[in-house]
Amino acid sequence: MILEIVSPEATLFKGEVTSVAVPGVNGEFQMLNNHAPIVSILTKGSVKINASQISIDPVHEAKFTKVNQQNYWLPIQSGTLEMKDNKVIVLAD
Repeated sequence: MILEIVSPEATLFKGEVTSVAVPGVNGEFQMLNNHAPIVSILTKGSVKINASQISIDPVHEAKFTKVNQQNYWLPIQSGTLEMKDNKVIVLAD
């Protein structure tokens, strides 16, 4: 599935991922390929990205925490998420 993370300043990440976990208002939840359509409000926490190969623009790389070769975390204060047709869009602060 495709993940796109957009902040007010720039698009922080766009690429193919295996899964993404986000801090929803009722707790963290994860989305995999072919997840049902969803819209959710996000709270303070981390967007957790899992992919076989992750390529982050060097300009924005300092905002991410590298857990290992396949996992990166991006701390956010709040946001909104939409998942539809194997594309996840996160609007994050």
